Amino acid sequence: MAMIQFTRNYTDRSNDYGFQFEFHCDKCGNGHMSPFIANKAGMASSFLKAAGSFFGGSLSRVAYAGDHVKDALRGGAWDDAYGQAVGEAKQHFKHCTRCGHWVCPQVCWNAARGLCEDCAPDLQEEAAHIQSRVAVEQAWQKAREADQVGALDLKTHQSAAAASCPHCQARVEGGKFCGECGKPLARAKAHCTECGVEMKPQARFCSECGTARGG
Repeated sequence: MAMIQFTRNYTDRSNDYGFQFEFHCDKCGNGHMSPFIANKAGMASSFLKAAGSFFGGSLSRVAYAGDHVKDALRGGAWDDAYGQAVGEAKQHFKHCTRCGHWVCPQVCWNAARGLCEDCAPDLQEEAAHIQSRVAVEQAWQKAREADQVGALDLKTHQSAAAASCPHCQARVEGGKFCGECGKPLARAKAHCTECGVEMKPQARFCSECGTARGG
């Protein structure tokens, strides 16, 4: 039996009524649908089933016997239909002799080189692609070199963060007492009872002599 080419990338769309195949480009996946080829055995079996549903009896039994005939004939009929579809579909694809792929001529074939674009890329397309990639890289670099936070006032943000009640954390807009809890906004300064050094608000021990707060 002769070798059948162009068999790697296809989808079988056949059914009980006939045979049809969809062949795909090995590079981009674009496809070509082969013409539908009727399966006479399948059509006859379906007709007998339809008639059997009306008349019943022996005619119905003949219909289901026809399924066995159809299944027996399907192998040879499918092979013939597939071979015919392959021969027809090959006319719509190009065969790259370097990699063996079958590709669509509209998108994936370099006619000037006589090879698929995986093996012989279109230089104009590649140049456009490279230019776009380089432009993106340069845009990233330019953004890194430019001052993106020149208008950011850190002092303003610090002031806004500090404008809250130290007791209940409610937002305040000036004044001496919190509008939510009524406590004074300014914390009373605490001093070490041993050496007199001013202690930080959250400190539990003096940073100078180690005395416990309030001790």
